[in-house]
Amino acid sequence: MRHGRTKFHAALLQWYDAEARDLPWRRTQDPYCIWLSEIMMQQTRIDQGTPYYERFLKRFPDLQTLAQATEEAVLKQWEGLGYYSRARNLYRTAQILTDQYHGRFPESPEVLQLLPGIGKYTAGAIASIAFGVPVPVLDGNIKRVLARLYALVESIDLPATDKRLWELAAATLNVKRPGDHNQAMMELGARVCIPAGPLCFSCPVQRHCRAFSASLQDTLPHRTPKKVVPHHEMVVAVIANQDAYLIGKRPSQGFLGGLWEFPGDRIQKTEGCEDALRRIGEEMLRLKVVPGGLVAVVRHAYTHFKVTLHVYRCTAVKRRICSDAHTEYRWVTPDSFDQYPFPAGHHKFLKLL
Repeated sequence: MRHGRTKFHAALLQWYDAEARDLPWRRTQDPYCIWLSEIMMQQTRIDQGTPYYERFLKRFPDLQTLAQATEEAVLKQWEGLGYYSRARNLYRTAQILTDQYHGRFPESPEVLQLLPGIGKYTAGAIASIAFGVPVPVLDGNIKRVLARLYALVESIDLPATDKRLWELAAATLNVKRPGDHNQAMMELGARVCIPAGPLCFSCPVQRHCRAFSASLQDTLPHRTPKKVVPHHEMVVAVIANQDAYLIGKRPSQGFLGGLWEFPGDRIQKTEGCEDALRRIGEEMLRLKVVPGGLVAVVRHAYTHFKVTLHVYRCTAVKRRICSDAHTEYRWVTPDSFDQYPFPAGHHKFLKLL
């Protein structure tokens, strides 16, 4: 930095003190609230995640309440945020902290990283913001800020560059106010040093930025081209028996673990939707499924793939189910749907039932 780290720190924190958004988790140093916000805002925009944070905190106001809940209750409260492994890890960590750490968060980032779902970034955020430990953090926003500050031309997706960015984050850290510094860097990336068209003339640390000096701010950082996102066609069997529908609970470990869903599967190249429905009945449920009318065609996107769900109303010849595709099956009526955590894609057609 051309004008010294001290001037950089002063300019950054002066801007942050005056301009930082008033976010609920910034009004406290409670490590539970900070931990919850960090886990919840991963892969989630602040404006979308804040209402979830407030509802979750109202339902589980402290570590003990969360630890004493059921996993299903936690998943239901998390419903709609996606990346459900975050919620399961949140629940497991609450239990570990209650049982083994006397209900207190360890201050050491190294110890924090031993807990489920807490990696290097989250550990650093909790340690620096809640406890004032002088440790850096590195998220997508800070990567972009540092890549421009130091005019890094290597792709920030490469492991070697990631290591370099951690080193720069540590070298740039304000050890007197580490929590505020880390949040200020995130705030700067979110609001000023944005991916496209950075607002350089509103930037409090513009004079320290090598990319701006070299007119590279619009081309940095460099990214590795993303792979094509695969798309899957799936069929969903909404099997009705009088006023009830059959749903199954996914295994706790794995994709969408612990959520309830209607039986479904990918449509194979050699079959149509009705053929797939009959196959699901025979292979997944060990019962004869009779396809009925189409309920909806739903499109949904996950991080690594996209799906089109062809949802059919069906009937079954018998109600006894023999299957290991799900850990549990239940016949439920529509008025009890809100008691079960469903994947986001299912919510797009639930009301049609």
